[in-house]
Amino acid sequence: MKKIALVLSLAVAIVSCKGETKKEEAAVETAKTETKPEIDEWIYLFDGTTTEGWRAYNGDDLPPQWVIKDGALTFDTEKRTEANRKGGKDIIYAAQEFDNFELSWEWKIPEGGNSGLLYHIQEGDWSIPEVSPEYQMLDDLKWEEINNAKLEEWQKTGADYAMHLPDKGQKIVKPAGEWNTSRIIFTPENVEHWLNGKKLLSFVPWSKDWEERKSKGKWKNSPKYGSFKKGYIGFQDHDSPLWLKNVKIRPL
Repeated sequence: MKKIALVLSLAVAIVSCKGETKKEEAAVETAKTETKPEIDEWIYLFDGTTTEGWRAYNGDDLPPQWVIKDGALTFDTEKRTEANRKGGKDIIYAAQEFDNFELSWEWKIPEGGNSGLLYHIQEGDWSIPEVSPEYQMLDDLKWEEINNAKLEEWQKTGADYAMHLPDKGQKIVKPAGEWNTSRIIFTPENVEHWLNGKKLLSFVPWSKDWEERKSKGKWKNSPKYGSFKKGYIGFQDHDSPLWLKNVKIRPL
């Protein structure tokens, strides 16, 4: 009887020790999780309250045309001077460079409006579109009528400008003055463009197909196009009013 009691006591002790060990291991894992940096947290590039981190491309300060109005980062064409009426005030978020990311933003433009979001921007003696891929933002519905000109599909909203076309069957085109939500997912294996909850296109950067498109299209004489694999996020001044909000990025 004493032997049975002793065996039972030992068994209870062993189970108890194992339980404590598991608790300790769980505590260690919890501590690791709590102290592990969140590599996929959203970073707000513009949250509606400040332009901190933004400046002119190849410049030191934010051009005076870019202001905050009603919580939106706005390109105010009324602030232009006669000496500088046509474009040239592109801006970049210069506080941090990004390589692989998920980027989301809301935007709207007026009738006939035109702009673009560019990434992997590196500064130099070139224009941003010559080196950086662009998500096109344009008034698809009225631009041709207002400007009396014909657009190619690679020039319209959601396109990977001059490279990859958006799927017209998936594109939700909103009238000028209404807010759109856009998204880019970039990795070396796959790039996606989204508009208003629909995926418009995908492609593999630096692939054989990508190289052929570059060599035969608009960028055939722009050897640095797409050559930078890390850089700034920026918006284009195309001499058109533009409103932006909730510009955020998540490193991948």
